[in-house]
Parts: sequence; C-alpha cells; structure tokens
Amino acid sequence: MVLVSVYRVSSYTDPETGATGKQVELVEVRRRTTRTGFGLPREDSALLMGIFGQLQNLGILPPFRELAIPKIVLYLSEDEYDMLGLRFEVNDVYELEFKNGKITLMKATESSGHTM
Repeated sequence: MVLVSVYRVSSYTDPETGATGKQVELVEVRRRTTRTGFGLPREDSALLMGIFGQLQNLGILPPFRELAIPKIVLYLSEDEYDMLGLRFEVNDVYELEFKNGKITLMKATESSGHTM
C-alpha cells in the first residue's frame, strides 16, 4: 500500500477524437527528513536554520514541503471519470494498493475502495 495525493486535476481533449476528459496526477507522498546538522556544530547549524527560515518568510526560498514522487497519471474520458465514482480534489489523500493484478484506490479516511 502506498499513500498518494492528488497533485493536479485538469481538463484535456483527446487528440484523436476531440472528446474532453480529465487528467488526474497522483503523487506518492513521503515526509521529507529535516536536515538540521549540515555537518556543523550545533550553534552554527541553528544559525543557518534561522537564516533559511527568514529567507523563506521573505519569499526568497521556497518553503520545505513534503517530497512528492510522481506515481500515476490517469487520462479519463468524462464517462470513465463518472463511472469511477470519485471526485478528485487537489491534496486529497488516497491509499493505492497493487494486488492480484488489480489497482485499488481508496480515500485514506474511507473504508471502501475503488478498483481500477
């Protein structure tokens, strides 16, 4: 089982048929380990972390976030999206399981799954 998050949901048009659909990008979510040591003495490390924090607050450096690893991109027709029975929203978290030739996607807080 892998935790995935909805990274992006966008509309697309099938280049062959012209039919519209949804593109759903799911990313594996992993916690980024915080590095506080930098191989420096504790005081120097704390000073650097304070400077990084100030640069982030000023918008010069991006905030440290969870590490997102691309996992699955779904290209679904409107009918397929409706048949799936899920309404993907950005940042929703799902449990993704690969078992016995099936892919099961279940909202992390729900007990019922949807098989793809």
